[in-house]
Amino acid sequence: MIKQVLTAALLTAAAIAPGAAFAEDNAAAIAALGGDAKKGEKVFKKCKACHVADAEKNKVGPHLVGIIGRPAAAVEDFKYSDAMKESGVTWTAETIAAYLKKPKDYIPKNKMSFAGLRKEKDINNILAYLLETSGETK
Repeated sequence: MIKQVLTAALLTAAAIAPGAAFAEDNAAAIAALGGDAKKGEKVFKKCKACHVADAEKNKVGPHLVGIIGRPAAAVEDFKYSDAMKESGVTWTAETIAAYLKKPKDYIPKNKMSFAGLRKEKDINNILAYLLETSGETK
């Protein structure tokens, strides 16, 4: 379901504004999902033990500042798993949603121990929060 909605939103964004920036396409996709950044901040509490979204500070996991549009394993000074380095993933609304649903299924053998988020609304809210902390909606 998430994939179909994101694909439709990205296609719509591309049709409305051909040549729009990659981040704008992701912003449109996230907006189409109806995520709430305030609620996403609350859901992000599950992530805070390992990640920071509003400062370029690595913890157990890499910081998530500017995650949308960034290739996987791109944060300097963070030791990524070989699986993450070799994944070839670029973090878009769609790839983040799939990863958050089941990280070990999306990128097998990655180091993230988080089991995933079951509720689509939680994923949509985190996407909105990450987009907001990236400065894309300000």
